[in-house]
Amino acid sequence: MSWIILLLAGFFEIAWAIGLKLLDGFEKPFLLIGTLAAVLLSMLLLSFAMKHIPLGTAYAIWTGIGILGTFLVGVLFFQENISMVKAMSVVLILLGVAGLKLA
Repeated sequence: MSWIILLLAGFFEIAWAIGLKLLDGFEKPFLLIGTLAAVLLSMLLLSFAMKHIPLGTAYAIWTGIGILGTFLVGVLFFQENISMVKAMSVVLILLGVAGLKLA
C-alpha cells in the first residue's frame, strides 16, 4: 500500500508543477487553490509512504515520478523540444527509479 501512496504522491507532484506552469502570475485564484492543494496532498502522501519506505528511496522515487511526468507533459502538451540527450537523460532517471524499487 505504501508504494501506491508514493505513486499518488508523485502524481500530485506532477499536478502542482503543471499548475505552476498554468498560473500565469498567480492571477487565477481557483488554479492557485488547486495548485496549493496538490502541493499539500503530495507532501502528505509522501510522508505517509515514508512510514514504510526508507527516506532516501521514497524521496528519490517521488522526485523521479515528478521529473518523468513533468517532462512528458511538457513535451506532449506544451510543445517543449526534445533532443537525444534529453531523451537519454530521462531514460537514465527511469532506470534509476526502477533500480531503487527493485533494490
